[in-house]
Amino acid sequence: MQTKQQKEVLIAEVAKKIKDSKALVFANFKGVSVKNISQVRKELMRNGSGWQVLKKTLLNLALKKAGVVTDVRKLDGQIGVAFSYDEVTAAKVLALFAKANRDVPFTIEGGSLGVKELTIDEVKALAKLPSRDELRAQLVGTLQAPILSFVRVLSGNLSSLVQVLKAIEEKKA
Repeated sequence: MQTKQQKEVLIAEVAKKIKDSKALVFANFKGVSVKNISQVRKELMRNGSGWQVLKKTLLNLALKKAGVVTDVRKLDGQIGVAFSYDEVTAAKVLALFAKANRDVPFTIEGGSLGVKELTIDEVKALAKLPSRDELRAQLVGTLQAPILSFVRVLSGNLSSLVQVLKAIEEKKA
């Protein structure tokens, strides 16, 4: 049993994590094995995010302290929260886990983006967005495509010129 002072310290720590995060995802993990939750936690950490399990009342107090307008007490089951320091990582990891482990009773219950509350559908839509690194790769590819096309056109003209000169040389020989 935690003392009131320990709970206040925990609420302050979680509120700081919430303020530092760009997105939160709430998931019901009731009935999920420790092995599976550890797998989720490791995947989140590998992607620079985190996972925390708290009582709904304490989580609600931390959310309120951080300025996030949502009520986790209305969510079903045991709620864990994934903290994401970018907009899509936590949503992607939890959605992929839920999709890959359909036999496990793991469900996304909602979330928040900044201080705005997100519905389940909005969190799933967020999970479908490309990550920042994927967007950067697409941008580089888009910027590089015209340059590569120009180089191919120029090399095509040069190779045609070489072929014509080679044909003239063979004709004269």
